[in-house]
Amino acid sequence: MNNIASGLVCGFTLLFVTSCTSSGPPPGAEGQQGPIAVEVAYATHQDVPVIGDWVAVTDGFVDAQIQPQVSGYLIRQDYVEGSEVHKDQILFEIDPRPLQAVLDQARGQLGQSESQVVQAQAQLVQARAQLAQAQAQLELAAINVARDTPLARAHAISQSSLDTEVKTQQADKAALDNQQGAVESAQAAVATAQSAVVSSRAAVETAELNLGFTKVRSLIDGVAGQAAVQVGNLVGTTSVLTSVSQLQPIKVFFSISEQEYLALAARAMSNGKSDLLNSGNLIPLKLTLSNGSVFPQTGRIVFVDRSLSAQTGSLRLAASFANPGNLLRPGQFGRVSAQTDVLHNAILVPQKAVNELQGQNQVDVAGPDNVIHIRNVTLGPQVGAEIVILSGLKGDERVVTEGNDKLREGSKVAPQSARASGK
Repeated sequence: MNNIASGLVCGFTLLFVTSCTSSGPPPGAEGQQGPIAVEVAYATHQDVPVIGDWVAVTDGFVDAQIQPQVSGYLIRQDYVEGSEVHKDQILFEIDPRPLQAVLDQARGQLGQSESQVVQAQAQLVQARAQLAQAQAQLELAAINVARDTPLARAHAISQSSLDTEVKTQQADKAALDNQQGAVESAQAAVATAQSAVVSSRAAVETAELNLGFTKVRSLIDGVAGQAAVQVGNLVGTTSVLTSVSQLQPIKVFFSISEQEYLALAARAMSNGKSDLLNSGNLIPLKLTLSNGSVFPQTGRIVFVDRSLSAQTGSLRLAASFANPGNLLRPGQFGRVSAQTDVLHNAILVPQKAVNELQGQNQVDVAGPDNVIHIRNVTLGPQVGAEIVILSGLKGDERVVTEGNDKLREGSKVAPQSARASGK
């Protein structure tokens, strides 16, 4: 029994020593595993366009609120909501009867004023005739006095006869003065009557306009929205009946940063333009819709706000896009993009070569000796599956694109290109 127990103890001891020995590589075995196989790609040089991308919202190029210019009861809606309408097309009709009565009254007043002008002119003609008669009588009296004055001095006629003629002359002069006053009064009456005619004609024109305003028309070509009132409602000059939006072309608003604005302005001026508004098609804009599709029409800048927003530090711009078929409607969201600059001879690497560690971007560079050196880099814009490296890397260096998780500073690698690996 003692021999058996001793044998069991020795067996367990041997098993324990063997298991401990096989639990890990022997000392120095890590260095004997050989280089780590990784996939690498060369950093390349390329001129890279810098593309700005901004949130955008569409709006009508012109949005007209349709409001009546007279008050009254709405008796008819003459358009289909959401349909295209044309300028001066009748959209609504207001009860015209009260305004027709006002027009009839104004026309009656005009006729009365015109008849008063005729009467005043007739009185003026009569007053002028009487004035001419008074002038003739005064002239005759003056002749008589001038003729008989020497005769009275020579006692050829009596002094009393001459005195009578002088009094007659004085009476004729007073009658002439009165008649001149009557003519002036008649002229004033004519002028007053003519002013009344002008006023009455203005009242008629106003009444005709107001009667015409009972037919509420579209101010622009566009798409009419939903009616805000119903037939039978009492509407006034402050009532909004509907809105009409000009959608061809359509306006797209977006906001850019101050730096992006300066870059766009510099690009416009480098092409001989004074500012963004005059850049024309030199800075074409692309519109990406909310479903990810790219709108087939390119746009151009038509509005630059006068100042930056104090809250956001951004500048509001608007672009004009041709909108065939009225596909775009006000209130749609999307993204506007445009080339703002060009990075000449920029360094690009595949995006998958970049690792992020504690907020720091890094790439694993395989040196000429196939030893890994970890570099901190500054990233620029993305270009498809590649990304621009602004600093931290030189052109034509090799960066690891596959197998990064196995590497650390100083690791020995066996690089393979993407083409050789078949990936």
